[in-house]
Amino acid sequence: MINILCYGDSNTHGTMPMAHARDVRRFGPQQRWPGIMQAKLGSRYHVIEEGLPGRTSMFDDPIEGAHKNGRAYLQPCLESHWPLDFVVLMLGVNDLKARFGLSAHDIACAAGAMVAATQALTAAAGQPARILLVAPPPMACIAWAGPMYQGGPQKALELAALFEAQADLHGAGFFDAGKVAKVCSLDGIHFDEASHRALGLAVAAQIAA
Repeated sequence: MINILCYGDSNTHGTMPMAHARDVRRFGPQQRWPGIMQAKLGSRYHVIEEGLPGRTSMFDDPIEGAHKNGRAYLQPCLESHWPLDFVVLMLGVNDLKARFGLSAHDIACAAGAMVAATQALTAAAGQPARILLVAPPPMACIAWAGPMYQGGPQKALELAALFEAQADLHGAGFFDAGKVAKVCSLDGIHFDEASHRALGLAVAAQIAA
């Protein structure tokens, strides 16, 4: 059995495009991109979903809470699912929130630090996992989410190239989700069902290769 952990935020969780801040609808397991990937890869693979809405790469959120810090939960998450063959990391969207004041370069460096931490933690457990760093597609802050992500769409356009450089630096795989998926116009942040399917199939192909 080949075990794959998908560690991400609301787009890994399967949050539907949100009409307002308290819209908590979620796609079903077979509609979310990790579920699409599982179906494509077949029974020799075990895909584990670890998506938390609002999760940052490694920053405590002063409004939504410190539990949104992806680095803080990384070790217990990895240890919960040993052994792991692959870890797919897709974070960075929530780092774009204006409250953090981060540049695109800072966000990419945080993604690189997450890759390095995952490599070190899995190696220490005796089975180094292969890492696939996924850059999120560009966002389009509109409607209710706009003020929260002020300046975010411009920074988001820089992330793919910067994430790829971090993946190369740390010897990880890389995939640009923006090549196959796009955010829905309802909130400018989340994927519709078609983008979940496209991303799941694309990541499955990366893993299989």
